[in-house]
Amino acid sequence: MNASPRFTNALINETSPYLLQHAHNPVHWIPWSNDLFEKAAQENKPILLSIGYAACHWCHVMERESFESEEVANYMNVHFINVKVDREERPDVDHLYMDALQAMTGAGGWPLNIFLLPNGKPFYGGTYFPPRPIQNRASWMEVLKGVHVAFENNYEKLEEQANQLSSHLVQANIKSQASNNENQTTFQFEKEAIQLMGTRVMQNADTQWGGFGNAPKFPQTFALQLLLRQYHLFKDESALQQVKLSLDKMIQGGIYDHLGGGFSRYSTDGHWQAPHFEKMLYDNALLIGVLSEAYQITQQPSYQIVIQQTIQFLNRELSNGQNAFYAALDADSEGVEGKYYTWSYEELKALVPENLFEGFCAYYQIQANGNWEHTNILWTQANFMIGESDAFKVVKQSLFDTREKRIRPSLDHKIILSWNALTITAFCKAAAALGDRDYRQQAINAMQWIENNMYDKEGHYFYHTNTNGQSKSYAFLDDYAALIQAYISLQEITGDFTYLHKAKQWTDYVQTHFIDEEKVFFYFTAAYQKDVIIRKKDNYDGAQPSANAMMCFNLYYLSNVFSMSDWEHQAKAMVEAMGKMILQYPSSFSYWAQSYLLMTLGFTEIISIGSNVKNSIFDIQSLFQPFKMMLISDEYDPSIPLLKGKQLYENQYFMCNRGICSAPIPNLNDFLTTINQVNS
Repeated sequence: MNASPRFTNALINETSPYLLQHAHNPVHWIPWSNDLFEKAAQENKPILLSIGYAACHWCHVMERESFESEEVANYMNVHFINVKVDREERPDVDHLYMDALQAMTGAGGWPLNIFLLPNGKPFYGGTYFPPRPIQNRASWMEVLKGVHVAFENNYEKLEEQANQLSSHLVQANIKSQASNNENQTTFQFEKEAIQLMGTRVMQNADTQWGGFGNAPKFPQTFALQLLLRQYHLFKDESALQQVKLSLDKMIQGGIYDHLGGGFSRYSTDGHWQAPHFEKMLYDNALLIGVLSEAYQITQQPSYQIVIQQTIQFLNRELSNGQNAFYAALDADSEGVEGKYYTWSYEELKALVPENLFEGFCAYYQIQANGNWEHTNILWTQANFMIGESDAFKVVKQSLFDTREKRIRPSLDHKIILSWNALTITAFCKAAAALGDRDYRQQAINAMQWIENNMYDKEGHYFYHTNTNGQSKSYAFLDDYAALIQAYISLQEITGDFTYLHKAKQWTDYVQTHFIDEEKVFFYFTAAYQKDVIIRKKDNYDGAQPSANAMMCFNLYYLSNVFSMSDWEHQAKAMVEAMGKMILQYPSSFSYWAQSYLLMTLGFTEIISIGSNVKNSIFDIQSLFQPFKMMLISDEYDPSIPLLKGKQLYENQYFMCNRGICSAPIPNLNDFLTTINQVNS
């Protein structure tokens, strides 16, 4: 049978590294487009939508096994409209069809292979399919043939299934918030509930190896941050100890790169030894944030070192050289997962000085036959600081230099707005915790790059990605939410109120283009984006914070700054609607829980106006104050109600809560003493 002449592989002109990885497959892939459903209707063929990302190991496996096969490709080309999507380039498409797959099968993952009717409604799908049947799993060719036969002979049944599933997705989208809290009118912001949330997070804590639950283990940075707030409020030593244990085990483990810095995405085991070796920008940004908070509390030197080494990794391996950051490094090199990062016993014996070899092997768990799949991952169960001794640092530098000569994992050189915004916030947190002005300047420079390269001046909107100088896709809710938060973080570390006004400007934009019909939550896609069949709402805190959870914080923060009661009421309505889920499952809604805490306790507003006070920002920021709002600047801004009257007390400091302020304190040291007393 000859291949269909309708398409050829059309990915060669794309910018996404993931799509370009498939540009030479014999499959006639096309990218997602506005006229996709029209093309499918003209052909009267089902759409095979295959979603993945450049650092996805099993995506590479399925490509080698199936998508590079002429036989398989020929069948796909004749009977399907074959569409490739980079989930990081189009997270809206990924979210929608991943929800559909999970509704169908109860599971998800990547590669996501899902079959759609020509109108875009899903009717069948799965993740990885092998080239031959194994363990009750059908082969890819069996799936293709089964779907083709069903489409040709049982279209009405497929249409019925697709309509039911799409209706389910719509109803779940509409009702999810209303059902989260059946008694919204009786919802209360209570301090006792904060302790309950901390207790429930701890119920899932691994008190031996750190983290939460069993393998695979993810860092769960928001749950750790929630426990830090639990400690801050109630001096709950068990909460702090669990955070320290978790961070210590992660930085001792193989999930942390002991030679080059930076964290892999997650651990495949419960001990943090064997990572899934892909390194994502957002993971490292979020871990820098929680490490910075932990350092503010503990002053533990290992946290400072890991923050610095992780930022060095970002600057060395993910920087575009112009102040922005690429998305990820692949898990594989030379077709083997982790090959770039692992070592044979013989390699190490040849490189490590003889007098240090035994101690080095003992410390990093090196075994002659390998400690993981016949090779060795550097990890330790001893104190992290031993590995930072002068002797070991020399050895690690030698190993790093040798590793640099290997074939590197591929780089996903997309620049994603939300991930870069999260990184800006992380740099602000690191600057605050370590008193490092260079990190602050990096945050400023990164925001300048975003504004210069990802903003459409004619359309007055931001783009989601920029790859090789080409911006693509309208920005999504998480992009704007993270951007607004980054502006807030920049103001707090610089004292430049311009950032606050930009945060307000883009919050207004989100309200105009993303708000739902009930005027409470936000859709993930803007109203002007027309190429998805359902506009979804994102409420679950996963590896990244929920976009709605970030917007909830932004609304509440800015409502306090600008005295906007409608934004405050909306933020509270969001938390009230999510309240039942937050209280029952705080581990899964930990970012939401932080807004609950803020609304329960109120902000501690730190305010000062004067020509010299900006010099005190780093002194004040060095303290762990998770509920603070800082308005410290050398210029008075009459458009900010919180500053009213404060300019009359130049170079003096105020601490306020819910509109009630302390007497002005003229001396910085006295003010720092007051903050410490409040925090103790």
